[in-house]
Amino acid sequence: MNKHEPGGRKLDLRNGRVELSHGSGGRAMARLIGEIFYAAFDNEWLAAGNDQAAFDIPAGRMAMTTDGYVVSPLFFPGGDIGKLAVHGTINDIAMAGARPLHMSASFIVEEGFPLAELKLIAESMGEASRAAGVAIVTGDTKVVERGKADGVFISTSCVGIIPAGLALSGDKARPGDVVLLSGSIGDHGVAVMSKRENLSFDTEVLSDTAALHELVAAMVETAGDAIRLMRDPTRGGVAATLNEIAHQSRVGVRIDEKAIPVAPQVAAACELLGLDPLHVANEGKLLAVVTCEAADALLAAMRAHPLGAQAARIGEIVADEHCFVQMTTAFGGGRIIDWLSGEQLPRIC
Repeated sequence: MNKHEPGGRKLDLRNGRVELSHGSGGRAMARLIGEIFYAAFDNEWLAAGNDQAAFDIPAGRMAMTTDGYVVSPLFFPGGDIGKLAVHGTINDIAMAGARPLHMSASFIVEEGFPLAELKLIAESMGEASRAAGVAIVTGDTKVVERGKADGVFISTSCVGIIPAGLALSGDKARPGDVVLLSGSIGDHGVAVMSKRENLSFDTEVLSDTAALHELVAAMVETAGDAIRLMRDPTRGGVAATLNEIAHQSRVGVRIDEKAIPVAPQVAAACELLGLDPLHVANEGKLLAVVTCEAADALLAAMRAHPLGAQAARIGEIVADEHCFVQMTTAFGGGRIIDWLSGEQLPRIC
């Protein structure tokens, strides 16, 4: 995201549209980057105007992640692709128990995309990154021909520092451990689907998109290495994430349907759309597997944080050579919670 001094007339940010020249490397591209991305992300690393960001890091183990965002629609109740890209990337770092440091962001923009909408997306990313204290320090912009993309795609990366002595991993769950969930599920997926399908509800469903690193920091301070692992249940929802954990750790998982928080309007929407909330994406929730001895203290710490106010103990890890995820239903029966066989909600993030 190199900085130039383009001069000349400014972009028409109200009525203008992205042109192929905005990706050419010339004056038009410099104006696009300067007036939209630099203005939105402004920080000392971007101001240096280099093709990379150089920064000092604390001593310790590092975590790194990369992600891509293709959500449709780009704007949805409670968020947009920009805010989602920041939060989702930070959360992937946070699930290692790490403190996120810096992000990169790369944009693929379709010719003809409204500059006003691109500006809104960039501003949303800038606001989200500043609120999280994680600067977007470098990036790139490409423009493709009309019809070769779908508005805007965003690719991100992030680096972070893991506290000494902490080594969370999906293969560390053990029989007897407890499964905690930080709050109600399905909000993000239903918010996106409601916009996509032009659905309205008595109470609007908002995406739960949020940066979870401060909640994670409070959890690590409380329980430390008694936490076996953390995961954010995004695509595939809680069901897919629990199955991933079961197979990585070669254990079974038993959960209680009555213990799983689901907002009434989300439950109603899922029933209308024929969806199972367990399979619906979340963007501001986490699952934690913790030793039984530390579970109560960790749950209390989660509930003391605004992003964990609805945290619940939803199940336990059990010995099971088949690695099944099983649920006791609200009616007292039981069923297997399997992976999705297909894509329930495409382009949800």
